[in-house]
Amino acid sequence: MTTSSPTPPSPPSRGRRRAPSRIERAAGRAAALQRPRVLLALLLLLALTCVMLLDGYLRAEVGGDQRVRTGASASDVPDEVLDGGPILTFRGGQATTVSVPDKTIALTFDDGPNPTWTPQVLDILEKYDVPGTFFLVGSMVSRYPDIVEDLVEQGNEVGIHTFTHVDLSYQSDARVTREIEQTQLALAGAAGITTTLFRAPYSSETDAIDNYSWPVYEELGEDGYTSVFVDTDSDDWRRPGVSDIVKSATPEDDEGASVLFHDAGGERSQTIEALPKYIEKMKAKGYTFTTISGVMAEQQPQQQTQQQSGQQPSDGPAAGASGADGGRSDLQAAHHQATGATLYEGKALIAAVAVAEWTVPALSIGLVIVGVAVMGRFGMMLILARRHYRRRNRRRFSWGPPVTGPVSVIVPAYNEKECIANTLQSLARSTHPIEIVVVDDGSTDGTAEIAESLGLPNLRVVRQANAGKPAALNNGVRHARYDIVVMMDGDTVFEPDTVRHLVQPFADPGVGAVAGNAKVGNRRTLIGAWQHIEYVMGFNLDRRMYDLLRCMPTIPGAIGAFRRRAVLEAGGMSDDTLAEDTDITIALHRAGWRVVYQEHARAWTEAPGSLKQLWSQRYRWSYGTMQALWKHRRSLTDKGPSGRFGRVGMPLVVLFQVVTPVFAPLIDVFTVYSMVFVDFRAALLAWLAVLGVQLVCAAYAFRLDRERYRYLLMMPLQQLAYRQMMYLVLIHSCVTALTGGRLRWQKLKRTGEVGTPTGTAGTG
Repeated sequence: MTTSSPTPPSPPSRGRRRAPSRIERAAGRAAALQRPRVLLALLLLLALTCVMLLDGYLRAEVGGDQRVRTGASASDVPDEVLDGGPILTFRGGQATTVSVPDKTIALTFDDGPNPTWTPQVLDILEKYDVPGTFFLVGSMVSRYPDIVEDLVEQGNEVGIHTFTHVDLSYQSDARVTREIEQTQLALAGAAGITTTLFRAPYSSETDAIDNYSWPVYEELGEDGYTSVFVDTDSDDWRRPGVSDIVKSATPEDDEGASVLFHDAGGERSQTIEALPKYIEKMKAKGYTFTTISGVMAEQQPQQQTQQQSGQQPSDGPAAGASGADGGRSDLQAAHHQATGATLYEGKALIAAVAVAEWTVPALSIGLVIVGVAVMGRFGMMLILARRHYRRRNRRRFSWGPPVTGPVSVIVPAYNEKECIANTLQSLARSTHPIEIVVVDDGSTDGTAEIAESLGLPNLRVVRQANAGKPAALNNGVRHARYDIVVMMDGDTVFEPDTVRHLVQPFADPGVGAVAGNAKVGNRRTLIGAWQHIEYVMGFNLDRRMYDLLRCMPTIPGAIGAFRRRAVLEAGGMSDDTLAEDTDITIALHRAGWRVVYQEHARAWTEAPGSLKQLWSQRYRWSYGTMQALWKHRRSLTDKGPSGRFGRVGMPLVVLFQVVTPVFAPLIDVFTVYSMVFVDFRAALLAWLAVLGVQLVCAAYAFRLDRERYRYLLMMPLQQLAYRQMMYLVLIHSCVTALTGGRLRWQKLKRTGEVGTPTGTAGTG
């Protein structure tokens, strides 16, 4: 017999404007704050991406910088340059070379600064009162600005060695300009200077200039740069031994030389050992040491005087720098004081790099922790899910005497006209005696009328003004006639044996609630298939694990059963959180009730059919779970059953459902980072290995649930697209929680396409 409660009160007259309800006021506040929180979440993601990109760029690991051109023609290069000295200038537009005077050494060091080797080189130079010219890589300057500052203050000279140590003969004009300007900014931020000296990576003597590299030197010369080559290479980069390094660095016949050493770019212990011996040897032979600017001051006093007076092209390297060098000696005449925008942009670059240098290692540590947690979770799920399956499917397993008494099935419904008929008709086929209580939560689409028109026996329709799902469930519990109540969603379809399986655990008097096996009914679409994988692998495999650990965090809203007394003693379904199912489940744990999982009780639910609806649903779930965990935080210090859940269940739920998912994107972020900046093949293999582990877990979950394996073919794509969206949803929820927001209920659009699958009746 179908009955209904009295009709709700008539609405207020049109002459008076109804005051907004509490739910409507909360909805208005949530809507006003929703967009800023989305933007904040996206900004956080963008900031992380920028930091990772900056760190990868600084480490100069993009592309292969080993490509150095050999055997090219030098027909465009003037002979006087090819046969000239190691210092190339273009003053007055004319290429001119300068040689190092006899008995003079210009010590030059490439590829620094390096935190291990450069300070040792500086100590040696200071000990012997010898200046050096350091050609610095901009990315290294930005990472170790303090070393550069010490280097300049000690009286040494610096030059540009590009920002990423790239062969400029392969690069576009824009890339060449960017390499130089970024290095100048790094120098400005680190030491407050810019420089007019340049040495190209992989360069050697002037006779190695070819038709590809010559235009680069010409362009830089027009901008006021002096390009520096070498006459004598110590070959320390080969690590031939200390004596060979000293021998290779020694000029013949008392000639002067621009001598090349390295203070970075590899293991330089031989360089550190050879340098003092070399200095002592050359001083004993009567040599003096100077910088590149010192050489030019001695060989070209007039041009050096012009350089000191600041006569540089307006668009050259001295732009943004003071003309006077602040009293700097001739040994540092190439330096110019950075001012204005150049100085402030340089400081900003150094600050950004400092953030990246701190963030990436911290994220790396987080990656290790998350990786261990993820793999540990997979291991726990596999081991405990297998134990759960074997225990519950033994022939002699029993919850106790069969539960055969009637139960109440509560169906909260709000504008479910597309689904309510399928839902109620599936309940009418139940093999277990039930009463059906439909609580119409102020529907405006005729849901209650459709339910009543079905003429089903033992069906009652209870109408109430719209107050939300928790209120509807509480109303249903109050109207329930039996001690066991089954709660389901208005879009869910039960199999005939679902209720019978679901209530059997109540034969154990310690069981207060039972979670059923929710299945995705609309799995034919791509989004539906992805959610199907998630339900089988994530939710149901998790529930098996939590069941054995006796800390089940959630009874799914689609299918769950409760002792009516337990629900009432816990205060009913609370509207304090958006996850009333998680809230009541934790409350039952704390009250000492057992909450178990019944895998054979299956319910088919309609999952969100669009990305927008999916985002809304998961956003509410994630945020509601956080609210429930925070609400029950005192269980951490309680005694008895409440304390057990607080110290066992709560940490597991926080770790596996909040912390790990929030930081799990680190796996994907570092995978992309490694593919772009480190080793594509190794990163891809690592990602495939993790995917393989997930596939094993998913395949086992599908086996336990007797699902078809064909859906696993969509899992790689799920990892690339669907999982990233779930990450963003969870991050969005965390931002909302941290900013103190409160969400409203979101009604998902239903199609009513989910019905009881054929061939499912009579299982078990």
